[in-house]
Amino acid sequence: MEVLTSKRAMAKRAGVMSFFTFLSRITGLVRDTAIAYFLGAREAADAFYVAFRIPNLLRRLFAEGNLTVSFVPIFTEYLKKSESEAKRVSDITFTYLTLFLILLAVSGVLGASWFVKATAYGFNQNPEKFALTVALTRITFPYILTISLAALCMGILNARFRFGPSAASPIFMNLGIILFAFVFQKFFDLPSVAISWGVLLGGALQLLVQIPYLIKEGFLFKPSFNLFHPGVRRIGKLMVPSIIGSAVYQLNIFAITFMASYLPTGSVSFLWYADRIVEFPMGVFAISFATVALPSFSHLVAEQKTDTLKKSLRDALSLNWFINIPASVGIAAIALPIVVLLFQRGGFDAEASHQTARTVQYFVLGLPFVSANRILTSFFYSIQESRKPVIAAVAAMIVNIAVGYSLKDTWLHYGLAFGVAMGSVTNFIGLIWLLHRQVGGLGLSQLGLPVFKMSLASAFMWLGLWGAENQFIRFSGFWGHLILVLLLMALGVVIYLACALVFKMEELTPVLRRLKRK
Repeated sequence: MEVLTSKRAMAKRAGVMSFFTFLSRITGLVRDTAIAYFLGAREAADAFYVAFRIPNLLRRLFAEGNLTVSFVPIFTEYLKKSESEAKRVSDITFTYLTLFLILLAVSGVLGASWFVKATAYGFNQNPEKFALTVALTRITFPYILTISLAALCMGILNARFRFGPSAASPIFMNLGIILFAFVFQKFFDLPSVAISWGVLLGGALQLLVQIPYLIKEGFLFKPSFNLFHPGVRRIGKLMVPSIIGSAVYQLNIFAITFMASYLPTGSVSFLWYADRIVEFPMGVFAISFATVALPSFSHLVAEQKTDTLKKSLRDALSLNWFINIPASVGIAAIALPIVVLLFQRGGFDAEASHQTARTVQYFVLGLPFVSANRILTSFFYSIQESRKPVIAAVAAMIVNIAVGYSLKDTWLHYGLAFGVAMGSVTNFIGLIWLLHRQVGGLGLSQLGLPVFKMSLASAFMWLGLWGAENQFIRFSGFWGHLILVLLLMALGVVIYLACALVFKMEELTPVLRRLKRK
């Protein structure tokens, strides 16, 4: 049987997850295109994105960003001993998570105005904008219940090395929003209200599509109230510093949104649309590698294979950077054609495209570091150490807010995006330093030459894309921009892979082997 944590196995599993995540990101771009068409970058868009962001932030705080990484290592450990005991742990976790989320959802609906004030206080200067944001928040807030339970399902399936269903489930989330945007919008007074109800439908679908796979694995939930089960207590103990760490990260997002609410109308939307573009490679590749890495790391920790564990970390980082370094360079090079293709229609005009494209170029500076941070954080959680990442996150938050605040008056939303990138760099440096102190030498110096080769190949790719874009800039209309973007993307891939072959990058080997077998 193929070694669980080999570079080949990791690449294969990441490939499966990346495929479904790619499809979900494509539908996500269709979703964002629909939102941009109906809402543009006006007050309604700012209101919707703040309303949608609040339950999203809380989801990452209490569920997907913390429950999953805290749950998987403990759940994996019990799986090694007894599946029946692992089932008991998942049932108890489900029971208390559901009760907590119901209380949180009710509190969010009743206290929506307080949440909006805390997130975007600047909206108070425009009573209509504030009132709309509160109304949309009340609609979207219960989304945290279904999406958080979906995250728990994802943790169980991933620990069983079933990555496809959880990676495919966001497709249904996007379809719910698309359905309400195009089909049911006529039944509502405002497009933003219809789209907000689509969020609720999408969250429910994202949970329901994973249930058949839980049944097949024998882990369908049932109520269990044994709060003092040692496994559940260990999950809770691991989650406390994890929640604090995520709270620090969410403070970053709150700070950016808070500062953007005082900038000219559209600033919140420019940041949102730019972030959606950067999230595409993040979801398809970075999150895929981090998600696959966590159960792989956890199994190696349970088997006490320290040397293999460190090598697995190096492999995950090198495979991740092999894709995300050129991805960040390529997105920066063709940011404007991408934004025009995806968003420039309806209420989203040419000026909004230029503003969003420049914001993208600041955001992608941090992409290689954000992607690496996810893998490094997974490593910390696999060894059941959740306090150290908090230290790095606090340092990153300080840098993020300081840089963003100092630049917001001159660079406006660009300064806020640049602050996010610099915070990611700080987080990466802190995680590496703390991890070295925790487990000793990691052998990361072995990645120096491969990263140099990746960067040099990406530089050649940039030059090729820059020249080609200047030649084909006359393309116009939707189909013209679609052809332009596809040509530029294909050219970028060809140039980078050609350089990878010339530079003899080892990360290309798993891809070539699979192509050869096919």
